[in-house]
Amino acid sequence: MNFTETAWKIFNQSIEDYHMSDDVNTLINNPFEKDTLERILYAKNWIDTVQWHLEDIIRDENIDPAEALKIKRVIDASNQKRTDLVEFIDGWFLKKFESVTPKPEAKINTETIAWAVDRLSILALKVYHMSLEANRDSASEEHRANCKAKLDVLLTQHEDLSTSINQLLADIENGDVKMKVYKQMKMYNDESLNPVLYQKGQQK
Repeated sequence: MNFTETAWKIFNQSIEDYHMSDDVNTLINNPFEKDTLERILYAKNWIDTVQWHLEDIIRDENIDPAEALKIKRVIDASNQKRTDLVEFIDGWFLKKFESVTPKPEAKINTETIAWAVDRLSILALKVYHMSLEANRDSASEEHRANCKAKLDVLLTQHEDLSTSINQLLADIENGDVKMKVYKQMKMYNDESLNPVLYQKGQQK
């Protein structure tokens, strides 16, 4: 089983585990051993899955504004955790390939391995939920047919993205691509960088 097959299996396990309770307040029960890539991938998708459902909840037109603001704060914190974990995954691969010397003509990819993995995790969620819609008994036949067509596209995207990630890993291992990692440097949660936050602090 190659890397993306393993990741896809773990992502879907996380999604299935979450939907046993289907509650955004459910605490993660990571089944994988500490300090393993599998454990990191499971945690990554769990964050994505919870946030997926938080985004659904906050779009309820009848939601109480105070509750919506509370959820928005949770989503902001979740986004920061997601970014931190993606960067951690990149760090894992950076260490894995630290002994590889890139060739003089080695290229630099437009995105890192972990950000491609991030897209794969989100894609697993799209496939799961589109599959539910494509088979929902209470939906119209037209709705199910439209969702089935979309599901077919998502499954093709899964194949293509998986192939691209595996090719990138092989290219880095062979020295054909130079692995270079940049921090995202998110500013909205940083009290020293977000004007709204630091101006509020100065007024105290």
